[in-house]
Amino acid sequence: MKTTLLLVMDMMNDIAAENGFSAGTYGVEVKARNVLANTARALAAARAAGALVGYVRVGFSADYREAPQDSPIFSGARKNRIFQLGTWGTAVHPAVAPEPHDFDIVKHRVSPFYGTALEPICRAHRVERLVLCGVSTNGVVHSGAREAHDRDYECIILEDCCAGATPEEHAHAIACLGRYARVTTSDAFAWRV
Repeated sequence: MKTTLLLVMDMMNDIAAENGFSAGTYGVEVKARNVLANTARALAAARAAGALVGYVRVGFSADYREAPQDSPIFSGARKNRIFQLGTWGTAVHPAVAPEPHDFDIVKHRVSPFYGTALEPICRAHRVERLVLCGVSTNGVVHSGAREAHDRDYECIILEDCCAGATPEEHAHAIACLGRYARVTTSDAFAWRV
């Protein structure tokens, strides 16, 4: 089996929980697409096959010192007091909770690579393949796939373990991702290859 790292990205309470800050958008799509149950199955299969598992979470200090003030995405975090590290909102959703040996990768931008420990983790463990899932499809998943491609990793997207703010947003992102990654589902992906 290729050395594989499954990345579960931004499946935090602020984004993915039915009672989180984004319950009316991402929370609705996560539930409608059965993302949490699909991801839990993918996690079990990955662990059974001996794959590494990492969680990517967006988060900021309580004073938002890492948040760019002029960002169309992150300026709202400060205003709405969300994505604060150490709070319920930035904890991984309990349905896909990490295990003690999993990697915890905190990011301050959309990309899971920019300014994070992801690249050193991949190099230290000689990762050859990244399997990506998360919320949102057109945000962290899209950015992660493009950057993984450019860093010469084999890249797999588990489509049924992703969601956008709307079905259209998700579908558009998946249509674009086929240029950078192999798009499949959690049930169809062969972990031991």
